Amino acid sequence: MTKDAPEHPAAVIETRLAHEVHRAATTLLAEAAVRPSVPLGALAQLRDFLVVNLRHHHETEDEDLWPRIVAAAPATEHELDMLSEEHNRLDTTLDLLAAVAVSGDEDEGGAGEATGTGRGGTGLGDGGVVDGVRVALRDAAVAVRDTVHDHLAREEPVLFPALRDHISPAEWEEFSKRVIATAPPVAGHLMVGFLDEVGTPAEVELVLAGLPEPVHSLLPAMRLRAADDLRILRGADS
Repeated sequence: MTKDAPEHPAAVIETRLAHEVHRAATTLLAEAAVRPSVPLGALAQLRDFLVVNLRHHHETEDEDLWPRIVAAAPATEHELDMLSEEHNRLDTTLDLLAAVAVSGDEDEGGAGEATGTGRGGTGLGDGGVVDGVRVALRDAAVAVRDTVHDHLAREEPVLFPALRDHISPAEWEEFSKRVIATAPPVAGHLMVGFLDEVGTPAEVELVLAGLPEPVHSLLPAMRLRAADDLRILRGADS
């Protein structure tokens, strides 16, 4: 990297914001799961958003970004392989989170259609079956949260210098476009909402600039919807 290159290139800024979104979203799900005021439908939406986005994020790293870095800096291969092994362990926790049967029908006929591994009352106020679902969701979400936070603490000291030193702006733009083009269409408004919370306006603008042009006109509505959903998840309407 030349001395005239920016200290924090787009690759580092965008990756850091993505990681902060993952930290914030996994923490919120772990905390919100057992709040009786939070509808199961809202929890299911956040859970689904997390599962698909975390998988997509680490798969694009393993399959696309890591090979780019290794091609420029072969000495990084071992450390990146270790990070990919951690991605595999993260997949195990994501499988458990995805397997929790969460339904948004808890208000229909008492406990409704929500099912889970837990049985019996937990003192959380929703009734036996729904309480069990919330506890199962909380336990799985805590495992994902802890795994993600620990993994990012190890990944960032390796990845950020590699992005600064070995990925050119043009190469990052190519990679970023592929990530956006293959991003899962699940609760995308939550990504916008979390980005607004973890980044400065200039940083968020940088990240969102890569979205397809038709999506830009939808951003105000996506922000409003995200604000409503995040307020519900945090129990602010209770």
